[in-house]
Amino acid sequence: MDTSLRRTSRRTSPPGPAAWALAAAAAGLLWLSQAAGVAAGPALPPQAVAPPDTCVECHRVLGGRLAEPTFKIADDIHVKRGFSCSACHGGDPRAPGLEAMDPKRGFVGKLKPAQLPSLCGRCHSRPEVMRRFNPAIPTDEVARFFTSVHGRRLMQGDLRVATCTSCHGVHPILAASDSRSPVFPANVPTTCARCHADATAMKPYGIPATQLADYQASVHGEALLKRGSKQAPACNDCHGNHGAVPPGVDSVANVCAQCHTSPRDLFVRSPHRAVFEAAGLPQCTVCHGNHRILRPSDEMVGASAPAVCARCHAEGSKGGIAAKAIRTALDDLKASMAAAAEIVARAEDAGMDMADAKLPLSDAQTQLILARNLVHSLSLREVRSAATEGAGLSRKATDLGRAGLAEIAFRRRGLVLALAVIAVLLAGLYLKTRATPGP
Repeated sequence: MDTSLRRTSRRTSPPGPAAWALAAAAAGLLWLSQAAGVAAGPALPPQAVAPPDTCVECHRVLGGRLAEPTFKIADDIHVKRGFSCSACHGGDPRAPGLEAMDPKRGFVGKLKPAQLPSLCGRCHSRPEVMRRFNPAIPTDEVARFFTSVHGRRLMQGDLRVATCTSCHGVHPILAASDSRSPVFPANVPTTCARCHADATAMKPYGIPATQLADYQASVHGEALLKRGSKQAPACNDCHGNHGAVPPGVDSVANVCAQCHTSPRDLFVRSPHRAVFEAAGLPQCTVCHGNHRILRPSDEMVGASAPAVCARCHAEGSKGGIAAKAIRTALDDLKASMAAAAEIVARAEDAGMDMADAKLPLSDAQTQLILARNLVHSLSLREVRSAATEGAGLSRKATDLGRAGLAEIAFRRRGLVLALAVIAVLLAGLYLKTRATPGP
């Protein structure tokens, strides 16, 4: 940012009559430029700041909403890269008077939402421009935007949809890596919720406005918003960002597989896949939900409520019987692990080294995780195989724990016997000493 901008940022005196006259003139010129339908904007590429910048100098003394942006742009990513107002709004920042806002000098004034994608795309769609500032930034955002629900509706004339500044903000536009940015991962849910939690705004589209509340209650929302896990998905991780579209019935499993690869692979070879596709059911979300995805539990499996299997399979049906058997395999493994853990803990509390017993117990936990994952295959044989192996490991831990308890019991009996022998010897010695005549 140039030094003149920093210097003037501390000037807060109220505008005088001359300033208000200048504001009126500026507003009039702004209206005229917009009425003229100037849409092309400044020539490519946008020009860098050429101090002194009369946009900032003049607007700052105007006060009110016309001055407000000048006090907010210090952290703007574009200002930091050397761009100023004219890069987006056009005009000639080197001109000393109102001629700076002459449409003949490219001034376009306040941009309309429909103008924003093409305006931003003048730089962000050009690799040769973006490489000068950040080669890692993709340059297909605008193209993808026009494939999104938002972009398609905008092309159909719907001016209520989100465009660039709806998500990225304006005055300032912060880097996506800035934790204050509305597109910083932890802020994305509330950014989307500006529209999607507004029941009035969503009503014309028939979209429920409960997504934010559902997401906040989900395992993903808990991880991202409460624990700050950067691995947890926000809205754009499933829906996309610039090319945002709702996952289709045939693509939900692939969207979830961005993180949950193994469950997806098991699902696609399960009998559920063909049934779900034939019925038009959206795969993973049938059991797990979409925005309110709760932490999975073994209670989701089974033939009676609250198991999700019971929503489709009656208890006595083939599917219900299989679901019950899978749940039983999981419960049996957990019971064997709990019994083993209790015995090992008792032996450890008694003072025995139980490291050898904890290893198979840890391996049994791994088998439980594997068995739970294999539920997505709906293969009772595979779930039972993992559960049986886990139960065997639990028995091994149990045997080691019992051996430890037996060892400590043996040691205690030996100690008691030794103490008894010592007591007898001491008693004998005492009696012998008393029977011995004195000198």
